[in-house]
Amino acid sequence: MNEDLDNIQQQYLGFLKTPALWSASTIWGIYQFEWTKNPLPIFNRSLPRNLRLGKRVEQFMFNELEQNEAISVLAENVQIQNRKQTIGEIDGIIKCNENLIHLEIVYKFYVYDDSVGISETEHFIGPNRKDSLIEKLTKLKNKQLPLLYKPQTQVLIESLKLDINQILQNVCFKAQLFLPYNIQVTLKELNTDCIVGVYIRKEQLSEFEACEFYFPSKPNWLLQPHKAVNWQDFKAFQADINNILTEKQSACCWIKQADNTIIKSFIVWW
Repeated sequence: MNEDLDNIQQQYLGFLKTPALWSASTIWGIYQFEWTKNPLPIFNRSLPRNLRLGKRVEQFMFNELEQNEAISVLAENVQIQNRKQTIGEIDGIIKCNENLIHLEIVYKFYVYDDSVGISETEHFIGPNRKDSLIEKLTKLKNKQLPLLYKPQTQVLIESLKLDINQILQNVCFKAQLFLPYNIQVTLKELNTDCIVGVYIRKEQLSEFEACEFYFPSKPNWLLQPHKAVNWQDFKAFQADINNILTEKQSACCWIKQADNTIIKSFIVWW
Protein backbone atom coordinates (compact mmCIF):
# COMPACT_ATOMS: atom_id res chain seq x y z
CA MET A 1 0.00 0.00 0.00
CA ASN A 2 1.51 3.33 -0.98
CA GLU A 3 1.63 6.35 1.28
CA ASP A 4 -1.44 8.04 -0.22
CA LEU A 5 -3.62 4.95 0.15
CA ASP A 6 -2.34 4.36 3.65
CA ASN A 7 -3.17 7.95 4.59
CA ILE A 8 -6.70 7.62 3.21
CA GLN A 9 -7.10 4.44 5.22
CA GLN A 10 -6.06 6.28 8.38
CA GLN A 11 -8.57 9.04 7.61
CA TYR A 12 -11.26 6.40 7.20
CA LEU A 13 -10.40 4.89 10.58
CA GLY A 14 -10.63 8.37 12.11
CA PHE A 15 -14.06 8.74 10.56
CA LEU A 16 -15.21 5.37 11.91
CA LYS A 17 -14.03 6.26 15.42
CA THR A 18 -15.85 9.60 15.47
CA PRO A 19 -19.13 9.20 17.39
CA ALA A 20 -22.51 10.74 16.66
CA LEU A 21 -23.00 14.23 18.10
CA TRP A 22 -26.14 13.05 19.86
CA SER A 23 -27.80 9.67 20.17
CA ALA A 24 -30.42 8.79 22.76
CA SER A 25 -32.83 11.63 22.00
CA THR A 26 -33.49 13.91 19.07
CA ILE A 27 -32.34 17.49 18.61
CA TRP A 28 -34.96 19.73 17.01
CA GLY A 29 -36.85 16.56 16.07
CA ILE A 30 -33.89 15.36 13.99
CA TYR A 31 -33.10 11.68 14.46
CA GLN A 32 -29.65 10.12 14.20
CA PHE A 33 -29.41 7.06 11.99
CA GLU A 34 -28.86 4.02 14.19
CA TRP A 35 -27.70 0.68 12.87
CA THR A 36 -25.62 -2.29 13.91
CA LYS A 37 -22.07 -1.24 13.18
CA ASN A 38 -19.93 -4.13 12.07
CA PRO A 39 -17.92 -2.64 9.21
CA LEU A 40 -14.66 -4.01 8.00
CA PRO A 41 -12.16 -1.24 8.76
CA ILE A 42 -11.07 -1.14 5.12
CA PHE A 43 -11.84 1.64 2.67
CA ASN A 44 -12.41 0.04 -0.71
CA ARG A 45 -13.51 2.98 -2.84
CA SER A 46 -11.28 5.23 -4.90
CA LEU A 47 -11.22 8.96 -4.16
CA PRO A 48 -10.58 11.74 -6.68
CA ARG A 49 -7.54 13.82 -5.84
CA ASN A 50 -8.18 16.94 -3.76
CA LEU A 51 -11.70 15.82 -2.85
CA ARG A 52 -12.90 18.27 -0.22
CA LEU A 53 -13.46 17.01 3.30
CA GLY A 54 -17.27 17.00 3.26
CA LYS A 55 -17.42 14.89 0.09
CA ARG A 56 -14.64 12.63 1.39
CA VAL A 57 -16.67 11.92 4.52
CA GLU A 58 -19.72 11.02 2.41
CA GLN A 59 -17.61 8.45 0.55
CA PHE A 60 -16.40 7.05 3.87
CA MET A 61 -19.99 6.74 5.05
CA PHE A 62 -21.20 4.97 1.91
CA ASN A 63 -18.22 2.62 2.09
CA GLU A 64 -19.19 1.72 5.65
CA LEU A 65 -22.85 1.21 4.74
CA GLU A 66 -22.25 -1.00 1.73
CA GLN A 67 -20.16 -3.37 3.84
CA ASN A 68 -23.20 -4.05 6.00
CA GLU A 69 -25.35 -6.93 4.73
CA ALA A 70 -28.49 -5.39 6.25
CA ILE A 71 -28.11 -2.17 4.26
CA SER A 72 -28.56 -1.38 0.56
CA VAL A 73 -27.54 2.01 -0.86
CA LEU A 74 -30.25 2.88 -3.39
CA ALA A 75 -29.04 6.36 -4.33
CA GLU A 76 -26.17 8.63 -3.34
CA ASN A 77 -25.28 12.27 -3.96
CA VAL A 78 -28.21 13.01 -6.26
CA GLN A 79 -28.49 16.65 -7.32
CA ILE A 80 -32.09 17.87 -7.55
CA GLN A 81 -32.75 20.20 -10.46
CA ASN A 82 -35.40 22.82 -11.10
CA ARG A 83 -35.00 23.16 -14.85
CA LYS A 84 -31.31 24.07 -15.13
CA GLN A 85 -30.86 25.22 -11.54
CA THR A 86 -29.66 22.89 -8.77
CA ILE A 87 -31.88 23.38 -5.73
CA GLY A 88 -30.16 20.88 -3.46
CA GLU A 89 -28.70 17.42 -3.11
CA ILE A 90 -30.03 14.24 -1.54
CA ASP A 91 -27.03 12.67 0.18
CA GLY A 92 -28.43 9.18 0.19
CA ILE A 93 -31.48 6.94 0.08
CA ILE A 94 -30.87 3.57 1.68
CA LYS A 95 -32.73 0.48 2.77
CA CYS A 96 -31.83 -0.76 6.24
CA ASN A 97 -33.51 -4.07 6.98
CA GLU A 98 -37.04 -3.21 5.82
CA ASN A 99 -36.85 0.53 6.42
CA LEU A 100 -36.37 3.07 3.66
CA ILE A 101 -34.34 6.06 4.85
CA HIS A 102 -33.42 9.43 3.41
CA LEU A 103 -30.00 9.96 4.98
CA GLU A 104 -28.12 13.24 5.29
CA ILE A 105 -24.44 13.00 6.24
CA VAL A 106 -22.70 15.67 8.32
CA TYR A 107 -19.20 15.87 9.81
CA LYS A 108 -18.25 19.05 11.66
CA PHE A 109 -15.58 20.62 13.85
CA TYR A 110 -16.92 22.94 16.55
CA VAL A 111 -15.45 25.00 19.37
CA TYR A 112 -17.34 26.00 22.52
CA ASP A 113 -17.82 29.73 23.10
CA ASP A 114 -20.32 30.56 25.83
CA SER A 115 -20.43 34.20 24.68
CA VAL A 116 -22.49 33.02 21.71
CA GLY A 117 -26.16 32.28 22.44
CA ILE A 118 -27.69 31.03 25.66
CA SER A 119 -27.89 27.26 25.22
CA GLU A 120 -25.37 24.46 24.85
CA THR A 121 -26.13 23.92 21.17
CA GLU A 122 -25.86 27.68 20.52
CA HIS A 123 -22.42 27.82 22.16
CA PHE A 124 -20.82 25.56 19.52
CA ILE A 125 -19.48 27.43 16.51
CA GLY A 126 -16.96 26.84 13.73
CA PRO A 127 -13.29 27.57 14.55
CA ASN A 128 -13.42 30.59 12.22
CA ARG A 129 -16.76 31.79 13.64
CA LYS A 130 -18.30 31.52 10.16
CA ASP A 131 -20.76 28.76 10.92
CA SER A 132 -22.37 27.17 13.95
CA LEU A 133 -24.18 24.08 15.10
CA ILE A 134 -27.44 26.06 15.21
CA GLU A 135 -26.99 27.16 11.60
CA LYS A 136 -26.41 23.57 10.47
CA LEU A 137 -29.40 22.24 12.40
CA THR A 138 -31.52 25.00 10.88
CA LYS A 139 -30.35 24.11 7.39
CA LEU A 140 -31.09 20.43 7.95
CA LYS A 141 -34.54 21.16 9.39
CA ASN A 142 -35.65 23.80 6.89
CA LYS A 143 -33.84 22.93 3.66
CA GLN A 144 -31.99 19.62 3.41
CA LEU A 145 -34.58 17.25 4.89
CA PRO A 146 -37.63 18.95 3.27
CA LEU A 147 -35.92 18.59 -0.12
CA LEU A 148 -37.24 15.02 -0.22
CA TYR A 149 -40.79 16.37 -0.56
CA LYS A 150 -40.12 18.91 -3.30
CA PRO A 151 -41.92 18.16 -6.58
CA GLN A 152 -38.55 18.12 -8.35
CA THR A 153 -37.41 15.19 -6.19
CA GLN A 154 -40.26 12.99 -7.33
CA VAL A 155 -38.35 12.09 -10.48
CA LEU A 156 -35.78 10.37 -8.27
CA ILE A 157 -38.40 8.69 -6.08
CA GLU A 158 -40.29 7.38 -9.07
CA SER A 159 -37.12 6.11 -10.76
CA LEU A 160 -36.41 4.06 -7.64
CA LYS A 161 -40.03 2.81 -7.57
CA LEU A 162 -40.45 3.93 -3.96
CA ASP A 163 -43.42 5.17 -1.96
CA ILE A 164 -42.39 8.52 -0.51
CA ASN A 165 -44.76 7.98 2.42
CA GLN A 166 -42.66 4.99 3.49
CA ILE A 167 -39.37 6.91 3.63
CA LEU A 168 -38.02 7.87 7.05
CA GLN A 169 -35.56 10.73 7.51
CA ASN A 170 -32.35 10.41 9.53
CA VAL A 171 -28.97 12.07 9.74
CA CYS A 172 -25.52 10.73 10.42
CA PHE A 173 -24.17 13.80 12.22
CA LYS A 174 -20.65 13.26 13.52
CA ALA A 175 -18.50 15.95 15.09
CA GLN A 176 -15.27 16.73 16.85
CA LEU A 177 -15.70 19.17 19.73
CA PHE A 178 -13.01 21.43 21.16
CA LEU A 179 -13.41 23.09 24.56
CA PRO A 180 -11.62 26.26 25.72
CA TYR A 181 -8.15 25.63 27.12
CA ASN A 182 -8.00 25.58 30.92
CA ILE A 183 -11.76 26.13 31.35
CA GLN A 184 -14.03 23.44 32.75
CA VAL A 185 -17.13 22.76 30.63
CA THR A 186 -19.80 20.15 31.34
CA LEU A 187 -22.00 19.05 28.46
CA LYS A 188 -25.56 17.91 29.13
CA GLU A 189 -27.16 17.69 25.68
CA LEU A 190 -24.42 16.60 23.31
CA ASN A 191 -22.27 13.48 23.30
CA THR A 192 -19.22 14.02 25.51
CA ASP A 193 -17.37 11.31 23.55
CA CYS A 194 -17.13 13.89 20.72
CA ILE A 195 -14.77 16.04 22.82
CA VAL A 196 -11.32 15.51 21.30
CA GLY A 197 -9.29 18.53 22.36
CA VAL A 198 -9.09 22.20 23.20
CA TYR A 199 -8.84 25.51 21.46
CA ILE A 200 -6.13 27.99 22.34
CA ARG A 201 -5.92 31.74 21.88
CA LYS A 202 -2.76 33.51 20.75
CA GLU A 203 -2.05 34.99 24.15
CA GLN A 204 -2.01 31.47 25.68
CA LEU A 205 0.64 30.06 23.32
CA SER A 206 3.56 31.07 25.54
CA GLU A 207 2.49 28.26 27.89
CA PHE A 208 3.57 25.76 25.21
CA GLU A 209 7.13 26.97 24.53
CA ALA A 210 8.59 23.59 25.55
CA CYS A 211 6.32 21.69 23.16
CA GLU A 212 6.54 20.58 19.53
CA PHE A 213 3.90 21.26 16.90
CA TYR A 214 2.40 19.84 13.72
CA PHE A 215 -0.24 21.24 11.35
CA PRO A 216 -2.21 18.38 9.70
CA SER A 217 -3.73 18.99 6.27
CA LYS A 218 -7.50 19.43 6.37
CA PRO A 219 -8.33 15.83 5.32
CA ASN A 220 -6.03 14.70 8.13
CA TRP A 221 -8.09 16.57 10.69
CA LEU A 222 -9.95 13.25 10.80
CA LEU A 223 -6.90 11.41 12.13
CA GLN A 224 -6.13 10.44 15.66
CA PRO A 225 -2.92 12.36 16.53
CA HIS A 226 0.25 10.26 16.42
CA LYS A 227 3.98 10.83 16.82
CA ALA A 228 5.18 9.80 13.33
CA VAL A 229 5.08 13.28 11.79
CA ASN A 230 7.57 16.10 11.20
CA TRP A 231 7.36 18.16 14.36
CA GLN A 232 8.29 21.84 14.60
CA ASP A 233 9.89 23.57 17.53
CA PHE A 234 8.17 26.58 19.09
CA LYS A 235 10.12 29.16 17.10
CA ALA A 236 9.21 27.66 13.72
CA PHE A 237 5.66 27.08 14.85
CA GLN A 238 5.30 30.67 16.03
CA ALA A 239 6.34 32.05 12.65
CA ASP A 240 3.81 29.86 10.84
CA ILE A 241 0.94 30.42 13.24
CA ASN A 242 1.42 34.20 13.21
CA ASN A 243 1.03 34.19 9.42
CA ILE A 244 -2.14 32.10 9.68
CA LEU A 245 -3.72 34.17 12.45
CA THR A 246 -2.94 37.43 10.61
CA GLU A 247 -5.23 36.16 7.84
CA LYS A 248 -7.98 35.64 10.44
CA GLN A 249 -7.83 31.89 10.00
CA SER A 250 -7.81 29.32 12.79
CA ALA A 251 -5.55 26.29 12.50
CA CYS A 252 -5.86 22.67 13.56
CA CYS A 253 -2.67 21.75 15.38
CA TRP A 254 -1.23 18.77 17.22
CA ILE A 255 0.88 19.71 20.23
CA LYS A 256 3.37 17.20 21.61
CA GLN A 257 4.21 17.90 25.23
CA ALA A 258 7.41 17.08 27.10
CA ASP A 259 5.90 13.82 28.40
CA ASN A 260 5.11 12.80 24.76
CA THR A 261 1.36 13.14 25.19
CA ILE A 262 -0.32 14.86 22.26
CA ILE A 263 -3.03 17.51 22.48
CA LYS A 264 -5.36 17.96 19.51
CA SER A 265 -6.17 21.63 19.27
CA PHE A 266 -7.36 24.58 17.26
CA ILE A 267 -5.34 27.76 17.50
CA VAL A 268 -7.98 30.47 17.01
CA TRP A 269 -7.48 33.97 15.63
CA TRP A 270 -10.22 35.67 17.63
